[in-house]
Amino acid sequence: MHPAATLGNTAWLTASALEWIRFRHASTSLEQTQRHWLKSCLQKNSATEFGKAQKFGEIRGWEDYSKNVPIRSYETFKPSIDRILSGVQNVLTKQRVSLLEPTSGSTGPAKLIPYTRSLQIEFRRAVASWMVSTFLAHPKLLTGRAYWSLTPMMPEPGQYKTEIPVGFADDSAYLGGAVQSLIRRTLVTPPQLGRVTDMDFYWRLTVLLLLKCRDLRLISVWHPSFINLILKYMQENWDQLLLDLRNGYAISYPELKVHPDFIRARELEHMNPASPMEIWPQLELISCWTDANAANYLRDILSTFPGVSLQPKGLLATEAFVTIPLGDLRPLAIRSHFFEFLDEEGQVHASWQLKQGRQYTVIVTTGGGLYRYNLGDRVEVDGFWRQIPSLRFIGKDASISDYFGEKLSESFVSKVLKDLLETCCPNPGFAMLALEDSGDQTAYALYLETRTMIPEDLDARLDNALRENPHYDLCTRLGQLGATRIVPVADNSFHHYAMRLVALGMRLGDIKPASLSHLKNWQDHLQVKHGPR
Repeated sequence: MHPAATLGNTAWLTASALEWIRFRHASTSLEQTQRHWLKSCLQKNSATEFGKAQKFGEIRGWEDYSKNVPIRSYETFKPSIDRILSGVQNVLTKQRVSLLEPTSGSTGPAKLIPYTRSLQIEFRRAVASWMVSTFLAHPKLLTGRAYWSLTPMMPEPGQYKTEIPVGFADDSAYLGGAVQSLIRRTLVTPPQLGRVTDMDFYWRLTVLLLLKCRDLRLISVWHPSFINLILKYMQENWDQLLLDLRNGYAISYPELKVHPDFIRARELEHMNPASPMEIWPQLELISCWTDANAANYLRDILSTFPGVSLQPKGLLATEAFVTIPLGDLRPLAIRSHFFEFLDEEGQVHASWQLKQGRQYTVIVTTGGGLYRYNLGDRVEVDGFWRQIPSLRFIGKDASISDYFGEKLSESFVSKVLKDLLETCCPNPGFAMLALEDSGDQTAYALYLETRTMIPEDLDARLDNALRENPHYDLCTRLGQLGATRIVPVADNSFHHYAMRLVALGMRLGDIKPASLSHLKNWQDHLQVKHGPR
């Protein structure tokens, strides 16, 4: 038992309990809760530049709102956000914008999201319900520490010219207030670790701090492959890490100094680095994505950590907290934001109108000033928690590769790969489609990491499946694109994939595998296997 962590976790649970009770109460009055949230938000912001332009004061309910305020993308909000960058207030929200948080697209930094006190409270509400339900389901978590890999992207100094601060100081600052202080008591790694830019230092410090932690109870990451990277570094550098534990390790940040721990080093000498349950026998729960491409990595996680519970993580973006993990369900965070959903026919539905088994794109309104904002996240209703729909993440709507008018979307490519590979190359370690134009013929290539034999006709079958998309088919018939081919790649391809994105400015914790990449010529960055397949 770790006294400071136990105190912090217990205080966090106590501080969050009232919100959990309110969320449970709201779960039996979904429509009323959402309508009240929207009415309050529009009233508060009716006198802003945006509220006046959209006539918030004349809107009488969701029906008026959905008819008179168009759905928007980030680009349509960008002129308003540029005004906020220059120091103008009362643009999108009456409440002052306290900072702008960077978020990345599929290839690097792209957007700045305004944060207000209201938006932080909205995030805090969702996290409170999440953590209370998690502590109640796994009470042993209260007595130990947690490793969280939530790492919002931080700008380089001078990258943005703005009168408003850009980027939170550390991960827990998303929530602010007393909760931020409570969370810090429970963490294995200090917030200053996010300032480390040298990737070897980052991994070395992360793994050292994890090794020092005897009472690790929770691992919370986004993509499960992140855990594999931690374990890989630990196994490849085991002797050096034990030496660092004996002697201590420090870099230029004094807060990140790892003090010598000779006793722990002696303990670890008798353990197998390939058996992490020997190292962290008290580990209780792993929280991570389990949907879309992440599902391919779950088998390794479950076999590596036998007996440890797995929590499917909810849908969370920098812009909004969409779903809350509750057991096997992920109900909508109805007390945090106002949600609408665009179906496959282009019709908009309120949260109380959703049907089980149907797929939708998430539209959100937040206290940060994003109104009817298209998150671009595709979800499927997989059940209900009381009245609240539970949503499973399918993929990103906006992930489209379109160099020649081929209009390949990630959701389409993901389905093609799933159907194509599940019989001949199940559970590939890495499978990503990307354009190659470095040779004689511009064409898409599927970079495939698998330990099974690749059928000789897989190239043709993949190309035929992609040609079900009429835009792609036209480009191939016109000769703009050559036939898609399979490129076998060596083990650990995700690591090389991640390192390229890190070099482009993405934070490692934000990177997840994708079925489709917008970047070209990955053969220069992945280890291509030559010879017979």
